[in-house]
Amino acid sequence: MNREYLRWYSPRLDRDMELLVFGHAGAKVLVFPTRDGRFWEYEQIGIVASLADKLNAGHLQLYCIEGLASETFYGAHRHPAERIRRHNAFEDYILNEVLPLMTQKNAHECTIVHGCSLGAFQAASLVFRHPHLFRKLVAFSGRYDLTITVESFADLFDGYYDDEIYFHMPTHFLPGLACDWRLEKLRQIEIVMTIGDADPFIDNNRHLSRLLADKQINHRLHVWNGRAHRAGAWRRMAPLYI
Repeated sequence: MNREYLRWYSPRLDRDMELLVFGHAGAKVLVFPTRDGRFWEYEQIGIVASLADKLNAGHLQLYCIEGLASETFYGAHRHPAERIRRHNAFEDYILNEVLPLMTQKNAHECTIVHGCSLGAFQAASLVFRHPHLFRKLVAFSGRYDLTITVESFADLFDGYYDDEIYFHMPTHFLPGLACDWRLEKLRQIEIVMTIGDADPFIDNNRHLSRLLADKQINHRLHVWNGRAHRAGAWRRMAPLYI
């Protein structure tokens, strides 16, 4: 299997950024790690191995990036307004540095965005905000509203709220989305979400599913038995849905 390590200085983030590429051809998959994961997480927890057949056959090519959770949503040392600003800079890095790199290396017309847990939120927020750039979203065990508290998962903005937060939370901005162009682009995307029926974010996933249905945005919500917010479940999900 092709495995390539890349590193460069990002002027948008004012720091070096690293990523790993797996596979040589096929649909490009932008992969966000979990909160504590690094760019090598998907290899470490076995998801890359679970997709080996598709990677070796040239059906998929993974681009596993850093998530910057400790500098953005989990950056408790920063004011909440600064956390969302840092996330905006991270989004600019993806749009203006990572996606052009992916296009340069691979001309395949399909770009998929994928993540687990916090990575699922990052993937969904990016796709819902820029739907014209992507063909498919695959989100495992996501929380799509970072302002709510569920079990040990706290409001990541400590009660602070502004327009930037609103426009990054899918369950906040989707109800008011009235742009026909954006809605049409969203309706063209294949959207796949998975969650366990004992997972902490099951209600939030069902809420997002209802919002998408209200906007006539096609999607699939797969509910697994038990608690599926773990690497073992994600390894089984990946070959089925990506």
